[in-house]
Formats: sequence, C-alpha cells, structure tokens
Amino acid sequence: MRKLVFGLLAAVLALATAPATAQQTQFNISIGTGGTGGVYYPLGGGFANILSKTLPGYAVTAEVTGGSVDNLKLIGSGKDYLGFVMADAALDARQGQDKFKGHKVPVTTLAVLYPNIMHVVTIEGTGIEKMADLKGKRVSTGSPGSATEVMAFRLIEAAGLDKDKDLHRERLGVAESVNAIKDNKIQAFFWVGGIPTSAVTDLAATPGVKLKLIETAEFAEKMNQKHGKLYSASVIPAHAYPGYDKENHIVAVWNLLVTNQKLSEQAAHDIVKTLFEKKPDLVAVHKEANNIKIENQKEANSPLPWHPGALKYFAEKGIKLK
Repeated sequence: MRKLVFGLLAAVLALATAPATAQQTQFNISIGTGGTGGVYYPLGGGFANILSKTLPGYAVTAEVTGGSVDNLKLIGSGKDYLGFVMADAALDARQGQDKFKGHKVPVTTLAVLYPNIMHVVTIEGTGIEKMADLKGKRVSTGSPGSATEVMAFRLIEAAGLDKDKDLHRERLGVAESVNAIKDNKIQAFFWVGGIPTSAVTDLAATPGVKLKLIETAEFAEKMNQKHGKLYSASVIPAHAYPGYDKENHIVAVWNLLVTNQKLSEQAAHDIVKTLFEKKPDLVAVHKEANNIKIENQKEANSPLPWHPGALKYFAEKGIKLK
C-alpha cells in the first residue's frame, strides 16, 4: 500500500512539475549582430541578456555575424531570429534585390533604432581629402555579408567612381580595416555604424596616427534618386573620436530591429516592450542606445511592414502605424 501511495505521489508530482518545466523555455531566440569592432555586437549581446533576464520562458543569445546581410539571411531561414540591420539592406531583402536576388525574405520591423553613420576613414599622409581622392587607392569597402558594403557601393557610385575600375578593393570588417590601415596595407576604409565605434576610437587613439574623416553628405540626394528615400545628411559631432575636433558631414541610414513575419504576435510584443521599458539597461551597455526613441517609430523611418506585435505595443503608447 505504501508503495502504491508513493507511486501515486510521484505521478502527481511529475504531472505538477511537467508544465512548469515545459514553460521554462518557451522561446529560443537568437539575435544576429555584427563584427566585434562595431556597435551591433555589444548592443545585441546586451539586449539578449536583458530579454533573457526580463521575460520568463525566453532564452535569447547573440551571434557574431558579418552584419545586416548575414542577419537578414538568417531571418530568411525561418528560425526564430531577430536582427540588427540597416534599412537599405532590409528593403533589398524584402524585395529580393541585389544580394537577395531571387530570394525574398519575409522580414518585418519591430522597432526603429538609431541612425547608422557612414564613416569614410583615412589618416593623415595618405593624400585623401575627398571622395574623388580614393581613385587608385587601396580601400576596404566592408566585410562580405555586411550592409556597409551595400551602402559603400552606392556612395562610391554617387561620387562618380567605379568600385571595380577606380579602387583597389579589400573586403574587411571594421576591426580588420583598422589593423590594415595601421600596417599601411590600405589607405582608407568604409564603415557604417553608430557613434562612437570602438574600432575607430582605437585608430584615433593610436600614437603617431591622426584620424581623418571624409565628408559625404553632398551625395545623399543622388543616392536617394536611385534607391529611394533611405538616406539623409547627418553629422559626426566634433570630439566623437579622440583628437577629432571638427564636425564631419556624412550620409546616414536608419538601423532597424527586425524579424521574420512568422514570429508570434505575443513574442514580438514582449520583445518591443522590453526594448523600450529596459532602455536604461541598454544605454549602460552602449550610449548609442540613447538614440532609440519612441518618437522615431514612424512609417517614414522604415521601408518595411511593421510586425503586428510591434503595432500592438505602439498602439498601447498612442502611436498608430500601419
């Protein structure tokens, strides 16, 4: 009889604990970030940690990737991925163009993040003062799988240069580009990222090196004429990088947090809510998170459809989107 009682108790306990165990991890989600020298990587890692700690049943990890294009391809795989991406690459993915030709990605916007700033970086002594001076130089246009490469090609074209005939191109990430320019293996590099980008800060702080940033704002309108209203003129503030005491007028594009349209409405709502309610925790990871603002959630800032879960959260905050 005692064995029967204990057996029944064990069965009851098993039934009682089984649902709780099942509920411990309802969502296994990965966040596609970027290279270790950029802003996507620390922000993505910080956000993954915040989501995992804040939302019961969520296990969220961040992955190092080549950047926006890689992140969009991961989202296109159909698995539960979030991605930090640039708006221009995201639109290409949605429409099946350029690097996504023939492979449309059902990507949707969760939130508009912060402006991504085009850095055209060189140093004193290279003879490069303006975009036209890149002709004949060895230049990195960004790593394969990055939206830096997408935007760099568009900027180079708008500046009247041919990316294949006029430049000796390398395809390096920002950290690798900094090492290459220090070693005199390249004379300049393109990088699209937040401010400050740690790798550019490292270059600017290197003894014996004087950072130079090339101005590009004048080409924003020409880029928009061909690719749609994705780009705008912006500024890298003075003193954003060590020893750099003047403003740099550049082209910018919005960063987005995106996911596959198949992600559940509840999950999308929870993720967006956490992004805004735990923003101070994300700012502690990287100050660029200060620029993630509820007032920037506008249709004009994202060329993609909004995920229904994001729409639900913003409606709760009085913001009507479609």
